[in-house]
Amino acid sequence: MQNRKVVAYASRQLKVHEVNYPTHDLELAAVVFALKIWRHYLYGAHCKIYTDHKSLKYIFTQKELNMRQRRWLELINDYDLEIQYHEGKANVVADALSRKSEHSCRATWILPEELFRDFQRLSLEVKQYGEVDGEIQLRTMTVIPSIFEEIKNGQPGDVKLERIKEGMKDGVNGPFKIHEDGSIRYKGRWCVPLKCAYIKKQIMDEGHNTPYSVHPGGDKLYKDLKKNFWWPGMKKEVAEFVSRCLNCQKVKAERCKPKGLVQPLEVPTWKWNSISMDFVGGLPLTKSGKDKIWVIVDRLTKTARFIPMNETRSMEKLAKAYVKHVVKHHGVPQDIVSD
Repeated sequence: MQNRKVVAYASRQLKVHEVNYPTHDLELAAVVFALKIWRHYLYGAHCKIYTDHKSLKYIFTQKELNMRQRRWLELINDYDLEIQYHEGKANVVADALSRKSEHSCRATWILPEELFRDFQRLSLEVKQYGEVDGEIQLRTMTVIPSIFEEIKNGQPGDVKLERIKEGMKDGVNGPFKIHEDGSIRYKGRWCVPLKCAYIKKQIMDEGHNTPYSVHPGGDKLYKDLKKNFWWPGMKKEVAEFVSRCLNCQKVKAERCKPKGLVQPLEVPTWKWNSISMDFVGGLPLTKSGKDKIWVIVDRLTKTARFIPMNETRSMEKLAKAYVKHVVKHHGVPQDIVSD
């Protein structure tokens, strides 16, 4: 920022090793990150750094520093800078995203067109109080979101919810209850009928694609939605919905390491130096109580050993069978390939 005007913004995701950093190091890493990317602006000029982490103000006078902090301090000393503390709550503009308040999801489910139709259905009454001219007050009005009305209207025709309702009449309540408005609730949440697939899609779409939600992941979206809604298999459907989001596939970083190319195994130099093994299960039970076959194959000659066994055989018995049928005849192999 220069002359109270923003020059540039910058941000990035934490790297794998940075996730385990303590808060103090993360705050200092943010300063180092800013100095590196804006070196052409800051090097040789006096600058002020405002931080909401008060301990950074004393980084230059702190006696005990770890090796990482010492390395960063050497880089910081190359700049003519001054670190000042600015309380995060007072820094409303810059700190708005990190201090985003949670509001009820009910405010974001309704599309503008549907909300407009709700207002059209309202009957407003204007009343004048007293004899003062020009002072008119409106009575308080309540707009009921149409999505909840659709859920309520769709519940009577749903087979599963009808069975649940019959069970409640027989005294089997469980977590389901009849709300005062006549709708069925699961632990206070709206029960979305299975037949109303368009409602479920609208709920997930509003919770994932709106500017307020900024494309959360499957777990985060499910955690947010389950505060207000419930239907059978909800978590699985939410995960599948998020996995099909094109924007998430394009933008979000891959958390796991990239998979390497498939490499063929080297050809063994001698028989029984390298073996592969697997189990064949689901077989009919024999008279001796065997229902499984342990298949051990020499990767060079393709010679195979078939060892009968049962499903409940312990690891100790497997080791004894391996010594008896393989090591006894062919010695100890150099490597074993198995899934």
